Amino acid sequence: MPYKDLNDLPEPVREHLPKHAQEIYRAAYNSAWDEYGQDEERARRVAWSAVKKKYEHVTTASGVESFYNNKED
Repeated sequence: MPYKDLNDLPEPVREHLPKHAQEIYRAAYNSAWDEYGQDEERARRVAWSAVKKKYEHVTTASGVESFYNNKED
């Protein structure tokens, strides 16, 4: 189901992504939801792909929880 606002996003998305990345995720998910016939798994993959175009996955040296940093344009 499409997300109306950022508070509706899955907990891991809210906890581990900065606000801008959450906005990217929500917009991409909602667009893919409509475009691909309400296919939740596909919409999720599209959303993460959109986030990864602007943010990279980073893990601390000690293996602590990973997070995303803005990529250089």
